[in-house]
Amino acid sequence: MKHQRQWSRRNFLSSVAGASVVMRTNALASWATDRVRIDPRVAAIVAKTICIDTHNHVDVPFIAAEVPGPQLDLAGAMNRSGLSAICMTISVDRPALVNPGDAYERYKNALASMDSVLTQNGVKRALNLADLRTAHTAHQPTVIQSIEGGHFLEGHLDRLDEAYTRGLRHLGLLHDNDASVPLGDVYTSPPQWGGLTAFGADVIRACNRLGILVDLTHASNETVNAALKVATKPIVISHTGLNTQLGQNERMAAMMKPRLISKEQAQRIARAGGVIGVWTHLADTPLAYAQNIRALVDVVGIDHVCLGTDTKLTPSYRSPCAQKGPGGGQQGERIGERTNGAWADQTVGFYYAVVDALLTVGFSGDEIGRVGGGNFCRVFDAATAGHH
Repeated sequence: MKHQRQWSRRNFLSSVAGASVVMRTNALASWATDRVRIDPRVAAIVAKTICIDTHNHVDVPFIAAEVPGPQLDLAGAMNRSGLSAICMTISVDRPALVNPGDAYERYKNALASMDSVLTQNGVKRALNLADLRTAHTAHQPTVIQSIEGGHFLEGHLDRLDEAYTRGLRHLGLLHDNDASVPLGDVYTSPPQWGGLTAFGADVIRACNRLGILVDLTHASNETVNAALKVATKPIVISHTGLNTQLGQNERMAAMMKPRLISKEQAQRIARAGGVIGVWTHLADTPLAYAQNIRALVDVVGIDHVCLGTDTKLTPSYRSPCAQKGPGGGQQGERIGERTNGAWADQTVGFYYAVVDALLTVGFSGDEIGRVGGGNFCRVFDAATAGHH
């Protein structure tokens, strides 16, 4: 825990002396395509901030016969959004994994598809904070490669080294379904493993050694608490919300309740130096989203909150070979599933709408820069510093 706490905002800023997390203020024309009617204050904040969505799905095929999949305008969607970077996330546990080796095969195919998307768009993976800064200075979108769920490991820790070599820098330990060699209890399932498993602890230690940021979204409280005792670097909960923000829709509340975080647990993560991403799914408008961010800031402080939408910048992939699920989804997109259409009647890109709403609820430009990307940059740097 001592190692985690030392990554305060003050230490982070001093470690990057002379190179601020916020950058040039005159880059709007290079980033925005919806320039009409954007408040100049909003434009200036968007241009200055390395703004990051810490959990964004880019749907790609993971069936070998379908790789690399359709052309995707990822760069165009990022430019419209105002985001500098996304944690570009794949998951492989839906539809259900049946045969040994399925998860690993899907993971390899999905990465090959991701390689193709990035090549098509002239976008590179950011491996550390320096890469994020370089891309932002050049007004180029970039991505942090993320995987949601350690299913592809199948008990083989050496596969994490392989994934690191392929550019993985953000690992969600768990997703909706247990891996064949479980890593910990998932918060939407009955507890089976007593929290973090021995293999899950080994994976966290390996991530800390290699330089991969650990994401504990989908982990039960017991799993998170055990993981905080193992980790020597700060962690992230990339997409959640306070459990006091369930709203009046009983069906939605029942589905969302296990996925949300208590004030006490949020404070525990903040004390360990971590950051917590606020997702859009509890908010019907940008203003409601900003109010949800304010509520979490009031609980853990301005330096421990980030953006993590759990949306998609690009269209859902429609597989001819599968019936449902990421990489093979036949179902239609939900309302609010797309990042640049997170809310009804949204007329500007995602981050422009968010910045405008955050100004409305009283955040300063500096505070917006921290929530919009600075806080995540701090923990990402803590995880990856000294690695290549």
